[in-house]
Amino acid sequence: MAHTPTIFGGNYLDEVEIRELLIDHVGHRCCWGSRPARTWKIHAVEDCNVYVGTLETFLEERELVSETEPYHGGNIDGKDKGPELGLWDLDLRSQFPALYVPYKETRVKILRSETVEKCSGCAGRGDIACPTCNADQEPGFYKQNQMSQCPACYGQGLIAHRDGSDTICTNCDGKGKIPCATCGSRGLLQCKTCHGSGSLSTLKIAIIKWKTLSTRKVSVTSVAALVPDEIFHRAKGVQLCNTQASQCSPAFFADSFFLNQFSFDVIQDRPFIPPTAWVICERHMISVVPVTRVTMSRHRQFFSFYIVGLSREVYLKDYYPARFCWGLCPCLEWLKT
Repeated sequence: MAHTPTIFGGNYLDEVEIRELLIDHVGHRCCWGSRPARTWKIHAVEDCNVYVGTLETFLEERELVSETEPYHGGNIDGKDKGPELGLWDLDLRSQFPALYVPYKETRVKILRSETVEKCSGCAGRGDIACPTCNADQEPGFYKQNQMSQCPACYGQGLIAHRDGSDTICTNCDGKGKIPCATCGSRGLLQCKTCHGSGSLSTLKIAIIKWKTLSTRKVSVTSVAALVPDEIFHRAKGVQLCNTQASQCSPAFFADSFFLNQFSFDVIQDRPFIPPTAWVICERHMISVVPVTRVTMSRHRQFFSFYIVGLSREVYLKDYYPARFCWGLCPCLEWLKT
């Protein structure tokens, strides 16, 4: 039976073109044969175009964090040099990215926000009492030259041998005690927080993030419901509307209640905007993606595949009658896409 050509994105798809697309698709699978694509009858061709709606929200988010490091002296950029700049007073025009960039982050020092304070870990002393030999001391107090029992001779200073003789313990030189292994019996350890300086410098840092949040919707008929939405989102279609504003409203189509409702649903699913961010602009698009389902038959066997988008991408996932793969070759990776 002759196949009536179908309109595909303004072009006609005839039987020859349909077979060529399938043969090319099969040819990229190392264990698929081309006989069904060449010889099976085209049983049915169905147009099942899909509508794709997107809302892209481009925003800027700013948050303030504090960074602390040991202070070893020198000038500080504090409030004595002028008022501290506010988070949203920062001029970032030189670092502003292109609109709708997926993500960009930068860090900026807040001018005149630096402060110096006494280290709380050591109360400004730069050292802390050794937790091994001065564990029972009050904060701020310590004892030097605290010794511990030699573990080799158990404090005897001598090592007993089986023949009854004794020798001087070499671990403690016969003293029976050894210096504290943690601090060398100094009684103090350098504070790890301030590295011994006794002071900490705190600086405010602004973290600025530009990102695009996307809302995507697909309106698909039951005929094309087996195709994953990702296939339609990346396919090239015919754009029906493309609007940009600080906050987009639903598109209006004078002759289509369906498209008006579809656009409204996309806008209604606008992503949540964090309180630390503001929306710079939005872009709303609706496209129609041409989709054709082709069913091929031989005797009582059938299989179907889809031709998607203006680029005519073939999607065939569930069944193809001439597959010879036993699960040991890379062609299975193609099936996952």
